[in-house]
Amino acid sequence: MKTESSTLAFSAFMALLIGCAGIVATLASNSQAILLDGLFNLIYFGVALVTIKVSKLASRPDSESYPFGYSYFESLVNLCKGLLILGVSIFALVDAIAALLTGGREIAAGLAVLYALFATAACSLTAWVMHRSQRHVSSPLVAADKLNWLVNSVISAAVLAAFCLVMLFERLGWQTILPYVDSVLVIAVVVLCLGVPVRMASQALKELLNKTPEEAIAAPVRQAVANALADTDTQEVRVRMVRPGRLLYVIVHVVLPEASDVSVASQDLLRVRIDDEVRRYYSPVVCDVVFTTNTRWAAPSCGLLVEKH
Repeated sequence: MKTESSTLAFSAFMALLIGCAGIVATLASNSQAILLDGLFNLIYFGVALVTIKVSKLASRPDSESYPFGYSYFESLVNLCKGLLILGVSIFALVDAIAALLTGGREIAAGLAVLYALFATAACSLTAWVMHRSQRHVSSPLVAADKLNWLVNSVISAAVLAAFCLVMLFERLGWQTILPYVDSVLVIAVVVLCLGVPVRMASQALKELLNKTPEEAIAAPVRQAVANALADTDTQEVRVRMVRPGRLLYVIVHVVLPEASDVSVASQDLLRVRIDDEVRRYYSPVVCDVVFTTNTRWAAPSCGLLVEKH
């Protein structure tokens, strides 16, 4: 897959396919672990349709209705994904605990194994396609989908292993513990994977609240600005940045000395130089550079680079 839209469309199709298979397998096997997997994928299919729409919006220029573009929609979609996964996980956890307290539930292990084998192969294939697509597509939406499918692969593999154990226990005649295997499996999977949707939703929420990006992104951008202004006499340089979705907004406030001889034409050249330097480290980016000699107009220093020459 060499385009974002085709990659996301493939992800949506696989979610629908696995979700429908999960619901059918649940009716045949009575496994809540399979029901969890099926519901998760059907919900994710609905979100994937929205994701495809947002990916098209994100490539559009700004408009009268959205003067800062559509990048924030990407963060909003990732927040919804994280919260949906978290909600389904908590629902499954509560249901599994309730089943344990009421004696567990019997499942048809043979059919469950067939579904788990299919789901593990399908999820692993989709995760691999997402990973390969990232060679050609730099997109937070694809990155979030890849993370989802990796988690889904681990869950399906764990379900497969557990159902194989159920078949082994049946052959050994350990009938007493069989009703509890499905519920214990659901609880284990949810507990082990709960951190993934929490991190996904947390990162998206930080982007929506305009938190400064992580240092891996912010530090090189600050250094790029410093390099571009290395030969310019400045009193103070302050850099602010936010990253909604894939787009990085950078605001550079350059405070010049009172007696500065930097002309308007020179300021324009410096703007171009700063923009070029920043783009060497990150793209897509919107870089806004403001020059002033009034220090009282300077932005607060929280999370900013301060350089003096």
